[in-house]
Amino acid sequence: MIEREGTREVYRNDWMTVREDAIRRPDGSPGIYGVVDKPDYALIIPADGDRLHLVEQFRYPIGLRRWEFPQGTAPGLADTEPAELAARELREETGLAAGSMVELGVLDLAPGTSSQRGRVFLATDLTEGAPERELEEQDMRAAWFTRAEFEKMLLSGDITDSQSIAAYSFLLLRGR
Repeated sequence: MIEREGTREVYRNDWMTVREDAIRRPDGSPGIYGVVDKPDYALIIPADGDRLHLVEQFRYPIGLRRWEFPQGTAPGLADTEPAELAARELREETGLAAGSMVELGVLDLAPGTSSQRGRVFLATDLTEGAPERELEEQDMRAAWFTRAEFEKMLLSGDITDSQSIAAYSFLLLRGR
């Protein structure tokens, strides 16, 4: 097993920290790991029968607008109870409130570079309201799609968000 021998923070902002760890490999040789630490996130699949509610926004790191399921972390690197975070993110991004919120599974975002993990929730019995978006989400759009439309968007490359794609697999497996 790899052992950490030391660590230093190289960057911090309100959403993440980046650290560099000095490590010792099982054979005794030294090395380093760069790790992005972010708080755990919640991803929500809002479903109404055959329809799924998605959001679309500009994703700065890739320079593209992308459709995905609502998802996010608590502000200020806070550690928030997953179901509470899911309800907050759903309301914030879509204006929807769920009468039922069921956890479907856990995702590791990018375990080779990040410590961040996410919980996937299925939100049903939905009530519509006004979104409460953050400043960074001001260009966000939201829309309903049938499952067939969602799958067509996956195949066409209109949905490329790996968390949304993985979350959909939990939904499919739940239906079996």
